Amino acid sequence: MTPVELSRTVLHAVRCAVDDGALSVAVPSRVVVGPPGAGGCGDYATNVALQLARPAGQPPLRVAALLRPYLVREAGVTDVAITGPGFLNISLDRAVTSAALVRRILDEGPGYGRTDALAGQVFVLRVPYEVRAEVLADVLARMVGSQGGRVEIAHGDGVNLRPVPAPEDPAPLGPDAARWALLHPAPHDRPRITADHLVQRESNPLFRIRYAHARTRAVARNAADLGFDAATRPETAPAAAGPVATDAETPDALDAPDTPDLIALLADHPRVLASAGRLPHPDALAAPSRLSRHLLALADVTLAHLPAVLPRGDEKPSAAHRSRLALAEAAGTVLAGGLSLLGIDAPDHL
Repeated sequence: MTPVELSRTVLHAVRCAVDDGALSVAVPSRVVVGPPGAGGCGDYATNVALQLARPAGQPPLRVAALLRPYLVREAGVTDVAITGPGFLNISLDRAVTSAALVRRILDEGPGYGRTDALAGQVFVLRVPYEVRAEVLADVLARMVGSQGGRVEIAHGDGVNLRPVPAPEDPAPLGPDAARWALLHPAPHDRPRITADHLVQRESNPLFRIRYAHARTRAVARNAADLGFDAATRPETAPAAAGPVATDAETPDALDAPDTPDLIALLADHPRVLASAGRLPHPDALAAPSRLSRHLLALADVTLAHLPAVLPRGDEKPSAAHRSRLALAEAAGTVLAGGLSLLGIDAPDHL
C-alpha cells in the first residue's frame, strides 16, 4: 500500500464514521500520511484527528478514538495506535501489502504512479531562454502530465522558473548525461558540467541508476535460463522447468534485510511524481531533482537486493527466489519509468 493509497484508506474510514453518525464533519478532500514522528510507532501516521477536531467540536484524542475502529477494519491494516495529542499510527500487513504493491507495479509497468488527479488543470511556466530552465520546464511538464495535467511553457515577462543557470554548455556530455547534470541538483544549486557524469563507475550517480536497471533485466534473463520467473506471492508462481525448493528450504523474500527499504521506496514513487502538482510553488519546481534523488536511493537499495535473487551453487529455485525476482523486476520497472520522465534512456544492457 502506497502513502497515496493509505491516505485514501484514511479518507474512507472518515467517510464511514461520518455515515454512521460517529462524527459530524465534512469529509476533507485530502489527509496527510507520512512516517511516524518522535514517539510514534507503526508504518505510517496521520494527523487527521487533529485536522477534524475543531469542526467536530471534540478533543483530538476523542476523534482519534472514534476513528480507530474504522481504520483497523480496513484491508491491509493490522493495528492502529493513538499517540501524542491524537496522532493515528497505522501498522500494515507487510506480506499482503508488499505483494499487492509488487503485483500492481508489474501490472501497470512504466505507468505506475501515473494518475488523472490533475485532469483539466493547466499550469503556465514562464522561463528565460537558458538551457537549464528549458530542460527543467520540460521535465516538469512530463511529471505534471503523468498526473493528468498540462503545462504550457512560455517566455517573456513574469518569469516563474529561474534556476541557477548552467555555467557552460552541457551538450558535449551527450543528451542523457547533460540532462542529468542539469536536473539532479536542486534548482537553487549550481550544476556541475563535468566529465564525471560520463564515468562508468559507482561514483557516478547516473551510472548507478542505469546499472541497477540493467542488472534487474539481467537477473530476469538469468532466471529464465534457470527455468523460473517472477511471482508476487508463492502460491501464484508458475511451475518451473527444473526442480523447485519448498519455502522451508529458503528464507522468505520479505524477511531479507533490504526488503523493507526497497518496498518503502517503491511505495513512495507515486508521491514523488505527484509532488510536481503544486506549480509554480518552489517545492513543486524542485520535483525533477527530487525524482532524481529518489531514483538514486532506489537504485542503491536495488543493487543490494540483487545478489539474493538467483539461487547459488546447488541451491534450487524456490518460491522465495521468485518473490525476490518479482521485487527486482518491480524496481527495474520504476527505475525505467522514472528515467523516462527525466528524458533519460534506460538501456537493458550496460
